[in-house]
Amino acid sequence: MTVFADDLLSEKTKLASGALVVEGELDTRHGPILYMEDVSVSFDGFKALNNLSLYINEGELRCMIGPNGAGKTTMMDVITGKTRPDTGSVFFGQTIDLLQMDEPAIAQAGICRKFQKPSVFDALTVFENLELALKTNKGTWHSLFFRLTAEQNDRIDDVLATIGLIDYARQRAGILSHGQKQWLEIGMLLMQEPKVMLVDEPIAGMTHQEVERTAELLLSLQGKHSIVVVEHDMEFVRSIARKVTVLHEGAVLTEGSMDEVQNDPRVIQVYLGG
Repeated sequence: MTVFADDLLSEKTKLASGALVVEGELDTRHGPILYMEDVSVSFDGFKALNNLSLYINEGELRCMIGPNGAGKTTMMDVITGKTRPDTGSVFFGQTIDLLQMDEPAIAQAGICRKFQKPSVFDALTVFENLELALKTNKGTWHSLFFRLTAEQNDRIDDVLATIGLIDYARQRAGILSHGQKQWLEIGMLLMQEPKVMLVDEPIAGMTHQEVERTAELLLSLQGKHSIVVVEHDMEFVRSIARKVTVLHEGAVLTEGSMDEVQNDPRVIQVYLGG
């Protein structure tokens, strides 16, 4: 069942830049900012996603958990355009059909993804990494004559403060700790002014202090961005999540608070070792 099917069909749509959109900006007035409905993906007969339906609200911080092979990575691949589903719908707000867009167009629209392993430019300074990530015209001619405006400079300073790396602004990114590189990459996502951030296992390899700082950082971003965090560390999930979604065999097994999820007999059986 498609929740917004009637609304979507009634809208005047047009084909522009390879994407099916409705004239105007992102519309979240009548539903979530991101939704997947009845999405299935098969690889050589294996159903990585099996009629998955998922709804993320504007400004929400949602945690996704599940055993290996539950479909978490494939879910993010579908949202970001890396993988095309066999069936189903994936919309950004009510009017932007993500299945009609390629990866760069989806990123430009405001959906950004952070992978588990940080990918920063070690030879550049922290400031230069953020400058490179600015949401600007990346054309050759524009890049040749690009100069930071005062507003852009202030934007970088704001992000440096948010991610806790002001004191490292002029240091090469290669000298940062693993946790600091993770924060820098989150900062690089923030420079893109994302509406939705997909964050994959952000605390893997971190010290206890870095884990605490990462929790504080993600909590500070909720409300300003919609954040989907895929994580295995249950203590970390408990520290940041109001709502947890459990995936199993490519579908939603259950959703709720961390207490509700941990006490669900189905979750205990398939994931928490009961």
